[in-house]
Amino acid sequence: QVQLVESGGGLVQPGDSLRLSCAASGATLDNYAIGWFRQAPGKEREGVSCASSRDDYIYYGPSTKGRFTISIDNVKNTVDLQMIDLEPEDTAIYYCARDLQYNYCSAYGLRSRNFGDWGQGTQVTVSS
Repeated sequence: QVQLVESGGGLVQPGDSLRLSCAASGATLDNYAIGWFRQAPGKEREGVSCASSRDDYIYYGPSTKGRFTISIDNVKNTVDLQMIDLEPEDTAIYYCARDLQYNYCSAYGLRSRNFGDWGQGTQVTVSS
């Protein structure tokens, strides 16, 4: 079983940047598609981005608006999410998870897939 641990969250001001990391143990990430999700208080969980070492396609949710970049480091066995120009609307707990069935991401978004092995999440708060 893959264990995923998120890190890198924090309290930042609007316009700042953060880099989140999803570290895996128990398996190498190059066998899976990994998704980043977020959930704000009182809102449904939202798919943010997805990447896989097995496929060049990368998915970004509409809320990222070109501000987020996902990357896979197969040496460190991590999937990072670089976020720039953060907005208060980005405030949420950010989670990573792996696609339980496919090793590539879907153009239809993360909702179309079954993700599991969720990490505990990392809090991102954007506030002035």
